Amino acid sequence: MENEYLRTKKILIVEDDVSSRLYLNKILERTGAVLLSACDGKEAVDIAKSDPGIDIILMDIQLPFIDGYGAAGKIREFRKDVIIIAQTAYSLLGDREKIASSGFDDYIVKPIFPQQLVEKLVNSVRKKSGNNF
Repeated sequence: MENEYLRTKKILIVEDDVSSRLYLNKILERTGAVLLSACDGKEAVDIAKSDPGIDIILMDIQLPFIDGYGAAGKIREFRKDVIIIAQTAYSLLGDREKIASSGFDDYIVKPIFPQQLVEKLVNSVRKKSGNNF
């Protein structure tokens, strides 16, 4: 059911670590979503700007060139509607507040487990569309 919910979505995975990017791709390819990838914050901003069909951005915080906070802020300047979810190895209270104030809709803490990730994405889409059942 949840996989069906993401089938029509376009997801941009922003991750500089190759193995982590492959891992996230492997999990999300099962949902049937269209997957795009970026290796750094600058590339993420460029892709988000050139493709208005992106529904969800799964953004690492620790990125080269522009970190996840900066990239999310820049993307918010021209894409108010896109869902941006931070992926971070940190879960301290101050980090949560910084993530919330940087334009992210939600966050997920690493290590990321497949079911947890799919549920987080589905819940974010439902919340954004006002379909919370």
